[in-house]
Amino acid sequence: MRPPLVISRITPVVIMAVTWELAPRLGGVNPDFLPSLTMVAQAWWRSVATGELPYHAIVSLANLAIGLLASIAIGTLLGVLMAWHPLLNATVGPLVQMTFPIPRTALVPVMILWLGLGAASKIAAIFSGCLLPVIVSAYNGARGVEPTLIWSALALGASRRQVLWEIALPGALPDLMAGIRTAIAIAFVLMVTSEFLVGGRGLGYLISFTGDAGAYAAMFSVVLTVAALGFLADRLYLHLMTQILRWRE
Repeated sequence: MRPPLVISRITPVVIMAVTWELAPRLGGVNPDFLPSLTMVAQAWWRSVATGELPYHAIVSLANLAIGLLASIAIGTLLGVLMAWHPLLNATVGPLVQMTFPIPRTALVPVMILWLGLGAASKIAAIFSGCLLPVIVSAYNGARGVEPTLIWSALALGASRRQVLWEIALPGALPDLMAGIRTAIAIAFVLMVTSEFLVGGRGLGYLISFTGDAGAYAAMFSVVLTVAALGFLADRLYLHLMTQILRWRE
């Protein structure tokens, strides 16, 4: 990455950090409600040193990974098959279209009602919220495959199963991976939201607990941790996406 580009990306972060540090110290905001960035960093380090933050982070990321990976596996299969089989699309398609506009966070109370207050409801909320974007992206990607490629493969003797897995699925990959990137962002939102409502463990619970206790430096440290984890996950996935789709170039 060229130095000017690095500077242009870092500068807004530096400005925000300096503003955050100085605003409470200079009386711009009430330090009781917005502690300085130094105090937040100190609270973060204490939480890491005691093992509290790593423990809750591991619990949250485990739930997120299970729900997200399950949605990717099932959503990809279902989306490609919907594009490949008109009868399945006619059956499942209207259900997908009907449920797609529902706010993802609205699924959390439903899952709690059905599955209780354990980890299952959190995983199910993440799974159900991420499933639809994956289905739609896989379906659109598979539908966008050049028909002549399919006809040519069938004419050369390839079976429908071979065409499905060797042509349709690779052809759907760009759209599918873009949909998965959206699903990753949704997964972090649902992870925190579900842990707000289902207490006991997780980063969302820790945000709620420290906020209710008035430990705002600790609360902001957890919020920044979630933001950092989400950003890191997106950057790592974007790198993976670039490597996988390099063949298109």
